[in-house]
Formats: sequence, C-alpha cells, structure tokens
Amino acid sequence: MNMQINTPTPSLRSNYVAVEGLDIGYVSRHRRHVVAERLAAHAEGGTLTCLIGRNGSGKSTLLRTVARLQPNLGGRVELGGVDTAAFSALQLARTLGVVLTSRPDASNITVGEVVAMGRAPYTGFWGRLSDADHRIVDEAMQSVGISHMSHRRVCSLSDGECQKTMIAKTLAQQTPYILLDEPTAFLDFTGKVELMQLLRRLAHEQGKTILMATHDLEAALRTADRMWILADGVIAQGTPHELADSGDIQRYIGRHDVRLDRQSLQLTINTEY
Repeated sequence: MNMQINTPTPSLRSNYVAVEGLDIGYVSRHRRHVVAERLAAHAEGGTLTCLIGRNGSGKSTLLRTVARLQPNLGGRVELGGVDTAAFSALQLARTLGVVLTSRPDASNITVGEVVAMGRAPYTGFWGRLSDADHRIVDEAMQSVGISHMSHRRVCSLSDGECQKTMIAKTLAQQTPYILLDEPTAFLDFTGKVELMQLLRRLAHEQGKTILMATHDLEAALRTADRMWILADGVIAQGTPHELADSGDIQRYIGRHDVRLDRQSLQLTINTEY
C-alpha cells in the first residue's frame, strides 16, 4: 500500500527555485569554511536555468546546498515559496530530483530497474511497483528515448546513455524540480546537443523547473532560458541576451581574445598573434 502524506506541491505558476541571503560552504569538526555569502537568485517555473562558474567558484556547492545534500550555512532555499528546511526527507524526494555525474553503484542492474528506483518515494516499505508505477516508469523511459534499452545492463551504457537513464529515473520520481550537476561533462558534441535539447524540452513541455550546473558556456548560451553566473561570490542572473547586454558574460569570460557577439550569442576567438 502506498503511504499518503501531505506534500508541498507548488503549482506551475509558482513552481520556482529561490535562494535568499544564502551562505554556502562546509562545516568540519574544527572549522567553518564559507565558499560564498548572501547569494540571491531565482529560477522560474517551466524553464531551463544554467548555473555557470569557474572551477572553485562554488557552483557545485551551491547546487548541492539547494538539493539539501549539504546544509546551508545561513539564509534560505525555497521551492515554490516553501523553505526546504520545512520538508521531510520523503516530502523532498517527492518534490526535488537530483542527477549527479556519478554512475549508479550497482552497475550490473538493468536500465529499467534503475528508472524504477525513481518510484521509491511512493512505493512504501516493501518497494513493490503497482501497475500504475510500471506505466510511469515506461513513460519516463519513453520521454528520454531509452525504452529500447530497458533490459540492458547499466555497465554497458555509454556516458550519454547513462545520463539519459538517470534523467528518466528522476522523471519517474515525478518531481516538479530537477537539479543536475555537470550532466554534459563526459559527453561528445552530439551527446551534449541531444542532452541539452532534451532538458529544454522537458522544461517547456512538462513544466519542469530545471537547474543545471555546467562548464559549457556555449551550450548554455544556445539552450538556456535563464542563466546564473556565479563569480566572485555574486550571482548575476537573467536571460542569455540580458547577461550579454549587461556585459556580465564578457566579464565572466575575462579574456580580450575571446569575444561574445551580443546579437547572435556566438563566441569568437582571435587567432592572430
């Protein structure tokens, strides 16, 4: 029997992510290490927002803090106006899906079995899937185009296929919010394009609020509805064109030999020496 709980479920209109006065970092037994302080930004419902930042800027730390994988050091993270501190673990699992770059530990299981794990917040103590659960799993695999791989072992998947499998698992979880940490990190050009197009389609067609951290500035410029640029402890946010017009993207690039065309959002490299 599925256990019923009262879960905060924001409507599409209020389906946003917000960080307010957020301090991020790490706490060890002996000290508190702050990576960035008083961060503020929002990601609108039904959009793909790309979080950009240099190595060491804190973007993965920020994403993990939003996901509640590590505690915030101050301030608030809100999902649809609800402070994530108010969510139980089960409520959060029914609200927020997270896709990390690591492969599943049990790599000898099948794609279908991994995707079915997304139903865990709904299946109760015994974890048995109902007919409705199986339909949801099938629809999730169909949404990302991996139905034909349902019986393949995860250990046989390419990096791109593995990422699609983990996204399908999150879709089976039926959460209005999805966070991804560097999902294109190990993909070739074609794989990056396919994955970014998939995420944009899921945001627009299924109303998902998707926030992903990435190093790939060009892909973000071409695909994202909005961007967060984390640099020097501050988040600049807006559409790609807004951030291009404000000069925030060029400042983030920080090189005179790499220029951004504000109209086309194309990057050019000066090869003359």
